Amino acid sequence: MRAVWLTEFGGPEVLVAGEAPDPVPGPGQVVVDVAYASTTFVETQFRASGRGPFAAVPPLVPGNGVGGTVAEVGEGVDGALLGRRVVTSTGGSGGYAERALAAAADLVAVPEGLALDEAVALLADGRTALLQLRAGRVGAGDRVLVLAAAGGVGSLLVQLAAAAGATVAGAAGGPDKAAVAARLGAKLAVDYRDAGWPELVRAGAGGLDVVLDGVGGDLARDAFELLAPGGRMVSYGLAGGSWAAIPPETAAARGVELVSPARPAPALLREVTAEALAEGAAGRLRPVIGQRFPLERAAEAHAAIESRATTGKTLLVVREQPN
Repeated sequence: MRAVWLTEFGGPEVLVAGEAPDPVPGPGQVVVDVAYASTTFVETQFRASGRGPFAAVPPLVPGNGVGGTVAEVGEGVDGALLGRRVVTSTGGSGGYAERALAAAADLVAVPEGLALDEAVALLADGRTALLQLRAGRVGAGDRVLVLAAAGGVGSLLVQLAAAAGATVAGAAGGPDKAAVAARLGAKLAVDYRDAGWPELVRAGAGGLDVVLDGVGGDLARDAFELLAPGGRMVSYGLAGGSWAAIPPETAAARGVELVSPARPAPALLREVTAEALAEGAAGRLRPVIGQRFPLERAAEAHAAIESRATTGKTLLVVREQPN
């Protein structure tokens, strides 16, 4: 089968298209004919240095999230799954390929009315966004700032926070990305490359109740200063290269709660993934799929993500599906 190999840790060029043996399902496993594979910032970090949650070493076929149809089932797996549209995590490897192995227990059915590419875009980013929204206890009347508001997770957080009744400000890298956040429901959208962006947010939104931070670094530290007493700062990613590292005593002196959500249990991940897909099928949550690359061009997809040139979700197309 066609696949992309991680030959060693390093730059995007270490992702090399080639052939790999077809996977064979063991007990409790299935093989998915992959239509689309997810790409994430975490995967670029793993490719670059081995950092991240995946305990594996090259050479290997990377990729942690796929969507497609169930092609084979292993011992003890219900044969009724054959032909079903599903999304699933793979455990950290095997996703950048025509066929992927997954645990049957990890499958999430794609509901009618939701295109498979949108389901894959919601697989990791949708559940992440829902979990951060819960962690921040976002509700009606809250003033919420979403950092990287035109990214895969950020674009969903803007929609979810607005739907919860919050007044949303979005900070994104560039006027075009800020415009995306505005279209998704941000009442105030600013370009964080403008040194004066915090003052724009303060003038437009006042003191904030919640900051949803998937970036970290100086950007997050600037956002922290905008929080009013009683505010919550939810830090879930470090796309900027480092955590905000706000000292707890500084937060306590300001009356601000620092929230760093723990890694959820597998059952909760499946639950919130299904919730994100249901919201997508109902038309209440729409992922922004900004880039699509053929499977063989996975290296270009990684380079685009690392260069901050992407908007929304980046997908690898293995078998294009009609909507």
